[in-house]
Amino acid sequence: MQQVALSWLVYRLTGSATLLGVVGFASQIPIFALGPVGGVISDRYSCHRVAVWTQCAALTQAVILATLTLMEWIQPTHIILLGVALGLVYAFDMPARQALVHQMVGTDDLANAVALNSSMINSARIVGPALAGLVVAKFGEGVCFLVNALSYIAVIAALLAMKLPNAKKTRAESFSIIGSLIEGGRYTLSTAPIRDVLLLLGIVGFMGMPYMTLMPVFAARVHKSGADALGLMFGAVGVGALIGALYLARRKSILGLGRVMVAATSAFGCGLILFTLARPFWLTLFLLVIVGCGWMVVIAASNTALQTLADDHMRGRVMSLFTMMLVGMAPFGSLLAGWASDQVGAPLVVSIGGSFCALGGILFALQLPRLREAAKPILIARGIIVDPMVGD
Repeated sequence: MQQVALSWLVYRLTGSATLLGVVGFASQIPIFALGPVGGVISDRYSCHRVAVWTQCAALTQAVILATLTLMEWIQPTHIILLGVALGLVYAFDMPARQALVHQMVGTDDLANAVALNSSMINSARIVGPALAGLVVAKFGEGVCFLVNALSYIAVIAALLAMKLPNAKKTRAESFSIIGSLIEGGRYTLSTAPIRDVLLLLGIVGFMGMPYMTLMPVFAARVHKSGADALGLMFGAVGVGALIGALYLARRKSILGLGRVMVAATSAFGCGLILFTLARPFWLTLFLLVIVGCGWMVVIAASNTALQTLADDHMRGRVMSLFTMMLVGMAPFGSLLAGWASDQVGAPLVVSIGGSFCALGGILFALQLPRLREAAKPILIARGIIVDPMVGD
């Protein structure tokens, strides 16, 4: 709900696609800059405790945003500053929550847990945007922000109710954030499957994800509609993402995830291209379902692959790089896409991004045989496969 309301508020106040990109940049650049540090903290300390504190900080940010909007004091500068604050919170929150999933369920149930988590999130993505469109149209953006603020209370209560086994963390006297970052970087670069999955996510994050930032432009300029149409468009993405998550939840094994990622990335990129060409609103919604499905499958499949392949003491840092490449690259793409849209139009910008994503899927497919061989020793050591001849 907040994503829809915030996008519409910025566009209503300014009418600028460039400023939509600036707001996206401001809220996500801290994740790119500090995400790896958040991963180090999650590896060294309790990821559960980190998640509790970050959710409390996010609650504070949400209350401030709701108050400023309801009092009609909100200005673009406030939105940018609050976006930076939330980005700082997420830089530590996202790696902690990713590592927390593995701590709760273990390797055997990891793929299903990631898919179930995605199903819950995308059920909310279906209901939330459509509801936000109605609420914004009738009551204004401030009410959406207030609902979001209240929702953090339930999240914090759920985290506090968890009873988790005490995970062993490395807290050596020589603990150094810089040293830990270098160690994580070397590990990632030397592990080909992890490195290449992260590169694929970087392409999706930089070239593909900015379409979300430009969605208000399509709703207002292409389809000549308002916040209600924007909510339906975000909801269509959520429907597709839920379908993708349910598909992954049915899979019994992580084997074959490489091919799944290739197909999902290609579908995501081609779906974006067709979305920019569609004019009937029903066709736009249908194509956004395809886009959402491809987007969710590549994210969830990559998440599962990375968590499975990463060593336990490196998992927080690897998942921080997952966050950085997917979410942290998006601000650069959003900033560039917002500026370019004001110059040449949003449809052309999004179609170019979709073309790069489809090309990235093809290049990743060409690397699969090499990555399969590199992953086999890791999967055998984890007890996931026994027969060395079994492929990815």
